[in-house]
Amino acid sequence: MRSFFLCACLAIMLAQPVLAGNGDEGVIAFSDDNVCSSEFEPSGTPGGGFLTDLLNRSLERAIPDTLSSDVKPAYGRKLSNYISAPKFGGYFIGKFAYSSQDGKYGGDGFSQRFIRVYVDGTILKDFKYRMQAQISNNNVHMKDYFLEWSHWKELAVKVGQYKRAFLFENPYNPWDVGAGDYAQITRQLSGIGIVDGGVPNGGRDQGLQVQGDLFPARKDGHRFVHYQLQMMNGQGINSADKNRRKDFLGTLQVQPVKDLFIGVFGWTGDYVTGAGQELDRKRWAASVKYEHEGWTARAEYAHSKGFEPSDRDETTGTWQGTGRSDGWYATVGIPCTSWLKVYAKYDVFRRQATWGSMKSIYSVVPNFQPHKNLLFQLQYNFVNDRNLAHHNYHELWGEVYVRF
Repeated sequence: MRSFFLCACLAIMLAQPVLAGNGDEGVIAFSDDNVCSSEFEPSGTPGGGFLTDLLNRSLERAIPDTLSSDVKPAYGRKLSNYISAPKFGGYFIGKFAYSSQDGKYGGDGFSQRFIRVYVDGTILKDFKYRMQAQISNNNVHMKDYFLEWSHWKELAVKVGQYKRAFLFENPYNPWDVGAGDYAQITRQLSGIGIVDGGVPNGGRDQGLQVQGDLFPARKDGHRFVHYQLQMMNGQGINSADKNRRKDFLGTLQVQPVKDLFIGVFGWTGDYVTGAGQELDRKRWAASVKYEHEGWTARAEYAHSKGFEPSDRDETTGTWQGTGRSDGWYATVGIPCTSWLKVYAKYDVFRRQATWGSMKSIYSVVPNFQPHKNLLFQLQYNFVNDRNLAHHNYHELWGEVYVRF
């Protein structure tokens, strides 16, 4: 691992004179002005690319502006008395993966992680909408579709399909996670790793949400308290409810100083398998994050009580394991230059909430962003998985992100 760090440092030193002297206006600094971390809001997407920016500006010119002539509307939010110009966006992520794990034959090689396209806008100023679709190899499916009434910061109501209010990392879009994948607890306990009907769940569900931000600070205007309450089907993405019960999720977050968030999350509900079995879920999490001037620090712990479909032995019809799972992670992102940010991540998941079922991942992830529409990631993982006969193995990933 020491040799890996030395090689990474050498590569960074050699690359710096080339990119630093670029002078390209598209170079993006890793700062607060460019953070769009939450997919709970229409603005929480990676932004338009070179093609969709042209489309967005054309739509703005085509929609007549009925406001006063001395009012200059902001890009992407040009309002008539009734609607804004729809804002389109899209991006894709390609990946190369190598693994030294036994039986993996060197990893997946080259793959298409996904392609996403989306549109959002406003109607009557107070109603926000978004639709987002994803293509993963030969699979096409809807990710988000919702309408939100947001007249007040203290109270907003949303209906449709969107991210579950569980964990800070779940609503992050892939551009802003900082690593080539979400943490294990995010994938396993927010639903990202669960597959319903052959479609990646993505931590999403269908239902109704109430949220708001309370108690503005006098000095800088940040809100001290954020809350979210959700009533969801519980079956995940693009799935109707299969019983009369609903999932209830909630979070209460405090921001004692600007950009520092401390949150607790709760979730109670159930899941109906394809065989008609009802599996109860009770989950909670405690989290902290800090995002300021390009610096990132985030840590979360989550616990789950309830069996998963994979815990059932189909031969004997009995449930295997403890019926509990938990995990935690900590990640730090350090802005080195306007185009380079390096993340380090410690990621643990215990499938049975026991030390013998623990899988730990230690990651170093340089992020190179020479332009706002182009991002490169190089990720090294050292994995210790106590569920395997040979616990330790190495992974090397390379990913490219492109907005179009």
